[in-house]
Amino acid sequence: MKHTIAALVFIGILISCNSTDKNKKTVDDSSVPTTVKDSTAQDATTQLVPIKTDEALIATALLAAPKEDRAGCKVIGYNMAGDFVTLREGDNEFIVLADDPTKIGFSAACYHKDLEPFMARGRELKKEGKTGAEIFDIREAEAKAGKLDMGKPGATLHIYFGEGELYDPETSKVAGAQYRYVVYLPFATSESTGLPERPIGSNHPWIMNPGTHRAHIMISPLAED
Repeated sequence: MKHTIAALVFIGILISCNSTDKNKKTVDDSSVPTTVKDSTAQDATTQLVPIKTDEALIATALLAAPKEDRAGCKVIGYNMAGDFVTLREGDNEFIVLADDPTKIGFSAACYHKDLEPFMARGRELKKEGKTGAEIFDIREAEAKAGKLDMGKPGATLHIYFGEGELYDPETSKVAGAQYRYVVYLPFATSESTGLPERPIGSNHPWIMNPGTHRAHIMISPLAED
């Protein structure tokens, strides 16, 4: 009888030890994925650096352009010294406007060269100290009078923008940046295009500033993340 009791006690001790080891292993294993995940997140974060050279301004700005056309785009904008210059010459139909390093956040744009008179006039008036409303009214009057060339209907503006100011030097991608597209159709309306004057759903095109020189189709793709 004593032998039987002793055997039962011994078996109980073994079961208890095995159970304790199993529980400990479960806790240890559950901590591994967390450690790996945190390490990966840190590594990803350390790859991001500030945009602080003209080369970085060019590289990040070019992401606004269609991938297959980036090699031939002309790049203009403010350099790190604060001067508005041609950062890089180009030989195709696109002009890329780099991010202004003095402003908070990131915003680069790529547009068809036929839109340059319209864009350049806006920059000129802004430099003169005109407000947004004044710039709109002046360009509206000039476009109606035939003094301002708005380019061919359908000329497109590609925008790459976001609140972040850090980028990955390997890919040139700016943290949190996303895309928006604008198709200019001067003096078009909701009736002439069939588009609503406000978005009716996510990723839905709509027409902004209808009936004016600045009428354009707005297209905002869903964020990749």
